[in-house]
Amino acid sequence: MRIKILLLCLFSTVSALAQNVETDFDAPDSLFREDQFYLNITYNTLQKVPDGLQQTKFSPGFSVGFLRDMPINASRTFAVAAGLGYSLSVYNQNLGIFESNNTTTYEILNAEGVSVSKDKLSLHYVDLPVEFRWRNATPDNHRFWRVHLGVKLSYLVANQYKLVSTAGNLTNTNLNDLSKFNYGLYLSTGWNTWNIYAYYGFNPIFTSDAKIDGQTIDMNTAKFGLMFYIL
Repeated sequence: MRIKILLLCLFSTVSALAQNVETDFDAPDSLFREDQFYLNITYNTLQKVPDGLQQTKFSPGFSVGFLRDMPINASRTFAVAAGLGYSLSVYNQNLGIFESNNTTTYEILNAEGVSVSKDKLSLHYVDLPVEFRWRNATPDNHRFWRVHLGVKLSYLVANQYKLVSTAGNLTNTNLNDLSKFNYGLYLSTGWNTWNIYAYYGFNPIFTSDAKIDGQTIDMNTAKFGLMFYIL
């Protein structure tokens, strides 16, 4: 009987305390995290190109992914972030890529009397970005300045080359002479939604097996555009 009375008193006390506690859903979150989803749109440029190679049209890039924000100081203005993403890089240029009998050959397309309407190389990557971050965000203000410096490792998962010309059409996929792993340094900085983005790739797009007239195609890429962060 005494146990029942004790349990009844304890339950009544807890119920009374619970009724007096109110949750403030609008209170600032002192353990906030920033910029965990990203969307990136770029213009891709080719560097260290062979003689005669030119980009013929706008070469776009697109990437999307998730970065886990991990603050490293009490005010959470400094953080590191690591994540996973997908990117597409497109290059419109005048490099011809031809395959015959399991052999790939390369040449600059400048033949007279031949009109080329499309000469496009599309590269699909899985990205592993790691960033060091600074921002002047506070728990109750998510409109802030930011500077993100990062490195990105990319693994090539698919590729396609497409040529459309008056001399004929051609489509090749899964080319073997493209570098599987690419890595580079990038910077993203801006205010609130709008952020300027720049990336420089350190290794060539093609392997040492890709050559024009015996010379290795050592060109790499630089990208410039906008970065958008969400949450």
